[in-house]
Amino acid sequence: MKHILIAGSGFAGVSAIRSLRKEGCTVPITLVAPQPAMVYHPSLIWVPAGLRTQRDIVVPLAGFFRRYRVHYVQGSVTGLDPGAHRLQTSAGDMAYERLVIATGGRYLKKLQGIEHTFLPCEGYAPVAAMGDRLNALQGGTLAFGFSGNPSEPSAMRGGPLFEFLLITDTQLRRQGRRDRFDLVFFTPSAEPGKRLGPEAMGRLMREMEQRGIRGHLGHKLKGFASDRVMTEGGDIKSDLTVFIPGMTGPEWVAKSGLPLSAAGFVRADEHCRVPGFEGSVYVAGDAGTFPGPDWMPKQGHLADLQGHTLARNLMGDLRGEYTEHTFRRELICVVDTLDNGILVFRDPKRSAVFGTPALHWSKQLFEKVYLGRCRIGG
Repeated sequence: MKHILIAGSGFAGVSAIRSLRKEGCTVPITLVAPQPAMVYHPSLIWVPAGLRTQRDIVVPLAGFFRRYRVHYVQGSVTGLDPGAHRLQTSAGDMAYERLVIATGGRYLKKLQGIEHTFLPCEGYAPVAAMGDRLNALQGGTLAFGFSGNPSEPSAMRGGPLFEFLLITDTQLRRQGRRDRFDLVFFTPSAEPGKRLGPEAMGRLMREMEQRGIRGHLGHKLKGFASDRVMTEGGDIKSDLTVFIPGMTGPEWVAKSGLPLSAAGFVRADEHCRVPGFEGSVYVAGDAGTFPGPDWMPKQGHLADLQGHTLARNLMGDLRGEYTEHTFRRELICVVDTLDNGILVFRDPKRSAVFGTPALHWSKQLFEKVYLGRCRIGG
């Protein structure tokens, strides 16, 4: 019996399910994930400022699963036997005819003392703890930084770090406490934000300069302590350190037999099929590496596009037709500052950046619409 197994309940997995059913898929779909919920990561930036709670951004998917006729299994992926078409999970082995890998990536945590930092993109708990720490401080130095994976330029998340930094500055100003804090932005890159495009990078650097945010750029990171960031260019005293390290693929893919990139991600072609396993294994979102420009990001928007493309090609495979649908290579993000928004757009032909307070509200409107579709299963 034909059967589709999806691993992961994030942007890529949800998009693939919605698109499969929209394309007329009647094949049974099973989804395995640690929780029957979706964490809306773009809204984590508002948690430290008290504008979002866990209930706001961790969305139960029970209604979504009912609407789209998905059988949910609670479990974590532990391995894969692609020859036997069996996914190994904490809930037991699961057979599949078509497998969609949408489990996301993971963050590199090799730097000494990284436990002394707040890694905000990992979920609600670290950003809530970061907010509590910030509110408890009477003054001091706040250090915000990110790094990448040298083996794959796209395996980083710089955009959210800029948001956490700029939102913290705005929050402190609203509280009348900004003069008590020194804000520092650090990264081993001499040109942070380069993947966003030169115009966007210049805009963000000017924004930080105007806000009195000090830069510590181009120095290799050595590690962290409870009161400092250690770099080859000298230490940064820090009373609170927010750090987003580079990314790599899921741990379980290392022995999966699937083709992997040098950075540990599952290789995909431009149609979201896994080479050597066409017609049986597909990948979308942060778990994969895809053909495209080196600035192509790992972000929810692209995961959505890949999930949709994957679904269309999977449907072709089910019909015995080899389709070649591709996804748009583009970067779209709104860097929010609480009182303003900076839109950054880039594709292979052009790039653009502009700011307006209306973008702050449009980002919240998009959140409401997107999560509404997940909550009601629409």
